[in-house]
Amino acid sequence: MQSNEVSTSMDVEGVPPEPSSKSGSLPPKPLFEPLMAHEMSDGRVQFRKVNVPPHRYSPLKKAWMEIYTPIYDQMKIDVRMNLKARRVELKTRSDTPDVSNLQKCADFVHAFMLGFDVIDAIALLRLDELYVESFEVKDVKTLRGEHLSRAIGRLSGKGGKTKFTIENATKTRIVIADTKIHMLGSYRNIRVARDSLCSLILGSPAGKVYSKLRSVSARLAEDF
Repeated sequence: MQSNEVSTSMDVEGVPPEPSSKSGSLPPKPLFEPLMAHEMSDGRVQFRKVNVPPHRYSPLKKAWMEIYTPIYDQMKIDVRMNLKARRVELKTRSDTPDVSNLQKCADFVHAFMLGFDVIDAIALLRLDELYVESFEVKDVKTLRGEHLSRAIGRLSGKGGKTKFTIENATKTRIVIADTKIHMLGSYRNIRVARDSLCSLILGSPAGKVYSKLRSVSARLAEDF
């Protein structure tokens, strides 16, 4: 009898059932406001510096307000021209909405220094999927003297016709600076433009490159 009483008393002292989540006893989830750019870096100011080549100093002076206005007013980034060091300096502010704005502005200024127009380079501030890619003629084929001059001439075409055709077909912007070639656009479009430019450097006639561009651009249009 005693053993039965002990067992019953032990049954009574069992663990109480856990409260169900449906009863609403759980505390509400905390709500946090998004961090500002200066709060993400523990209050430290972040900097970017872009060097100014000698041949881009005069164009920078003429287009300074076109570069300064979107960076300061829209992206909320401080920008100044360091005349002694010949470079553009950028830094975050307390009201910068996103820390990635600093890198976007640095890419925008760098694209202008490479030779792109402000109207084209400003797309880097508004779109996330745009990139700048550069390569040299010697990366494709080693050319010297008149062979190099003719290859650069094939890239531009008469009056720039070939370059404009590639730009319009691939929706990119191309800058040919001596033996260096810079391209601005999305990843897929840059790849198509680079293949066309490499074919011209290797000696393909412009007509053959045009026909290949038409088929590729039509395929890209179907994807979108």
